Amino acid sequence: MHILVTNDDGPPSSHSSPYIHCLVKHLEDAGHIVSVCLPHTQRSWIGKAHMIGQTLRPLYFTPSANIHGDDTEGITHNLPSSSDDAVEWVLIDGTPASCVQIGLYHFFQDKGPIDLVVSGPNYGRNTTSVFALSSGTLGAALEAAVCRRKSIALSFAFFSRNHDPVIIEAACRHGVRVIEALYKQWPTDESTDLYSVNVPLVEGVESNKTLWADMLQNYWREGSCFQEIEGHAGDPDEEEERIREGEVDNEANTGPAKGHKHKHFKWTPRLTDVYKSVELSGPGNDGRIVREGNTCITPLKANFAVAHADRAGKEFELPTRSESVVVPSSKALPMRENASSQGAQAAKPIFQAIVAYEDSYVQPLIVSALNSVFPPEVVKLVIELPSSRTTSSVADMSSSSAFRVLQITPYESIDFEFAAANPKSCLINSYMIRKALIRKHYLSATVDHWVAKNPNSPLKKHVQRSESFEVDYAEFLDDALVEAFDLRESMNRNVEAAESEPSKKEWWILKPGMSDRGQGIRLFSTTEELQDIFDGWEADRPDSDDECEDVQDVPINSSEGDRDYITTSHLRHFVAQPYIHPPLLLSDNRKFHIRTYVLCAGSLNVYVYKHMLALFAAKPYTAPWESPGDIESFLTNTCLQDSPNENSVRRFWNLPLPKDQLCGVFEQICTVTGEIFEAAARAMPIHFQTLPNAFEVFGLDFMVDESGVAWLLEVNAFPDFKQTGGDLKEIVQGFWEGVMRIGVAEFFGVEVAKMEGKDGDMVPVREVDLGRR
Repeated sequence: MHILVTNDDGPPSSHSSPYIHCLVKHLEDAGHIVSVCLPHTQRSWIGKAHMIGQTLRPLYFTPSANIHGDDTEGITHNLPSSSDDAVEWVLIDGTPASCVQIGLYHFFQDKGPIDLVVSGPNYGRNTTSVFALSSGTLGAALEAAVCRRKSIALSFAFFSRNHDPVIIEAACRHGVRVIEALYKQWPTDESTDLYSVNVPLVEGVESNKTLWADMLQNYWREGSCFQEIEGHAGDPDEEEERIREGEVDNEANTGPAKGHKHKHFKWTPRLTDVYKSVELSGPGNDGRIVREGNTCITPLKANFAVAHADRAGKEFELPTRSESVVVPSSKALPMRENASSQGAQAAKPIFQAIVAYEDSYVQPLIVSALNSVFPPEVVKLVIELPSSRTTSSVADMSSSSAFRVLQITPYESIDFEFAAANPKSCLINSYMIRKALIRKHYLSATVDHWVAKNPNSPLKKHVQRSESFEVDYAEFLDDALVEAFDLRESMNRNVEAAESEPSKKEWWILKPGMSDRGQGIRLFSTTEELQDIFDGWEADRPDSDDECEDVQDVPINSSEGDRDYITTSHLRHFVAQPYIHPPLLLSDNRKFHIRTYVLCAGSLNVYVYKHMLALFAAKPYTAPWESPGDIESFLTNTCLQDSPNENSVRRFWNLPLPKDQLCGVFEQICTVTGEIFEAAARAMPIHFQTLPNAFEVFGLDFMVDESGVAWLLEVNAFPDFKQTGGDLKEIVQGFWEGVMRIGVAEFFGVEVAKMEGKDGDMVPVREVDLGRR
């Protein structure tokens, strides 16, 4: 076929246009007729522009015989050659879009009608909307599309400065295969006007996947993409090379100015915005696919609407090399008489989803779950809030209070005020108050209050009764334990126990009331041991109280290297529970606990996700009297493990236990989970307040003792999903799919298709009518 090649990087140059010559050669080697019309210099970031009022002049370029290296530029003439066999490219002192117009209608007619316009290969990727909307490469392909010509924008995404000729050759071969395959299967229903193809410059690109892709919608964050400078900016070719290779990033000057000051400005786009948006995005979009070393194809309409978004993430079927044939040049392309309205006017989405979880592990899984449950026409996705905004952001991003909005963000970023003002149209991913469950000393009080009113509650047999106390400084420990009757009596009995029979001691586990990630947890059996723990923390605390801020409502963090000292003057609340011994152990003799993901929706429906995890300690279990300080043998929190064993996280239902025992444990967990949430809602309503237009996910930890009893250890809001590990990501995504189907779809009244094999994964365990509508 006859292919018109253009680009936005200009003629061959090792600085700004290192790929064009190689692609042209491979197209010609494949048997195609190739005509080339390029800007005479680098014209990146110019989009689909034309220079009005300027007379455009051509130059005639004879390419060098060398297609790689520094001597690829060739020779430029002011007039065309008179030789019949001369190989000349046309260079225009205009824009990429202008080169398409001039190449289609003013040159190359002697070669026959042009069947396809290929723009590229661009020097760098053109993934995500931030790049695509400014790209001269896509601008040229769009110009061809509005001229009713088939067009493909081809971009090569590089990841290092090492522009290996072998990899470039492979990318060109692969690019030609994709171009030929797309041309052969071009839709006849006018659903697609052009394709944006991004090929990564990585080893093995020809054997990696080629995937259909959606275009990631992203934005510049606040601040200018221009930098104030003194004097003249650098050479355009060199500046483009520096931008593409990530050497510049703009720290915008956004300070107030009084009057005008004479300034110069240089284009220094903040590419970290783009990279962050890709990092936080889910699978199936162009940025993510290329980042993972695969080629992506994005079908587009010439109105900026993505065509066939339903194919995002599915593999594009290339013919085998033996099936690849040269597509013969066609006759004149038939003009399309009636432009289809498909894709021209997207239906208004039912709700807007702001998913900015700020966790690179779980954010893509939430986005993927959202896309799996809801068709693209139902939801408008936003993956990050504008910077420097907090409570006003959601109100600003939604067009009106009638527009329905879903917020899935960190607790601190949730717009509770907007949610309160729009209870029927705004759904948020957390209750405002839930201390009754997530603070250990509050949880202890919740259980005590509930069991006192309900003596037959399962919490009595599945939650160890805790002693809660406050300690300002280690020297006041005795005073703090005055009302901890059971604890003091137990420690007194332990003193009387014979040293020869340590197994008869009652051991206790100490937990800071607002700690997380296993920090500050210790074992003790006597008053002296408990005092030593607090004295040790007191000795480790900073010399000045100014070094630690008051953290009454936030979890502690490790400090001073890997130590997890506790500053008692700032974290006063502690609980002590009878230590569960002996625990249920498997063949490797390692202790484990069960992580259960729970969804609470509205006011109040509680669901347990069936696919639970078993998290194992780093070392074989030892009795507490043998090594009470060896936390790696009795703490099962994988956050404490520098290099977790490959078997540290396993599927609960795959544990080597009898099926009836696994089912029995699961039944206990469901019963206790439903009971603890009802207890918090009814016995501690001040400290656990549900909202009809909110849902929240929790991580509950259970320990199973040797007799098979499941004990509730703690309740975590915004659980650390990373503990699942890379191999079991589908468990987290499956849970969030359940959240979308139950917590989100039901609120917005969206009917979603059943997901085969997953409809029973979210097990309802309690429905509590709190009278809130």
